Amino acid sequence: MYKNIFYKTKHFVLIFLLFILSSCSDPDYVLVDGSSGKLNDFRGNWLVVNYWADWCPPCIKEMPELSKFYNANKDSVLVLAYNFDRLEGEELSDQIQRFGVDIPSIINDPGLLFGWESPPSLPATYIINPQGELLHTLIGPQTQESLEKYID
Repeated sequence: MYKNIFYKTKHFVLIFLLFILSSCSDPDYVLVDGSSGKLNDFRGNWLVVNYWADWCPPCIKEMPELSKFYNANKDSVLVLAYNFDRLEGEELSDQIQRFGVDIPSIINDPGLLFGWESPPSLPATYIINPQGELLHTLIGPQTQESLEKYID
């Protein structure tokens, strides 16, 4: 009887500790939709990070191309949009809706997460391979076809 109680208590303590430890670790990134995670979540897939702003006409023109690229390659590529003006909350949500940004949007500055400088001009697109290495920094608007050339 005591052995059974000890066994159950031991498992309860282990599960409790795992729960506490997992809930204590802060996420590395947060998306506009409220989801969050760790940088390791991106490993194993290509990652395309795009910097945009509402005052940048080429950025707005590029959004449908990023969406087409994302939708055509969802199984192997994650595309993230980042607002260069560091908007958050309702202001960012309003711009996302107004300009038809229908790819996942990250709130955290990707440069701080991945260790690169802010882009010198917009739009800017960073391509990271499945091993987590920055392979390309593209300045200027991209198309679905131009992006697909970099991930083949």
